[in-house]
Amino acid sequence: MNKKFKRQEYARYKKLGIKWRKPRGKSSKMRRYEAGKPAMPSIGYGSNKLTKNLHPSGFKDVLIHNLNDLEKLNPSTEAARIAASVGNKKKFTIVEKAKELGIKVLNKKVFPKNPKSKVSKSTTIESEEDEYVVED
Repeated sequence: MNKKFKRQEYARYKKLGIKWRKPRGKSSKMRRYEAGKPAMPSIGYGSNKLTKNLHPSGFKDVLIHNLNDLEKLNPSTEAARIAASVGNKKKFTIVEKAKELGIKVLNKKVFPKNPKSKVSKSTTIESEEDEYVVED
């Protein structure tokens, strides 16, 4: 994620970092809003109060760690985002339960196929001349 507002001369000194600090120098070009200098935060950059802190889909983004968290959600206003620390088995059960409850899952694309279905380690590959088995 790119931060729009960067500290004055952040690129010159590594110790400054990207965190925002208001320029207060007497002859600071950035403080005087001179052309070619980085932008400073002002009231005009704010977002609409009605849509602030909402996901682009219009739902409030709620982090989910287990099924109990999922059941507390309001399907009309809130959407679930499965935490990164949740394993595949639990992710699968959370997605299935969300379908039943009618809750939207925001990071469903990250979720793999059913972990309960086992894939065999040896796969048969057919060639024009003969068949051979590849071991993983």
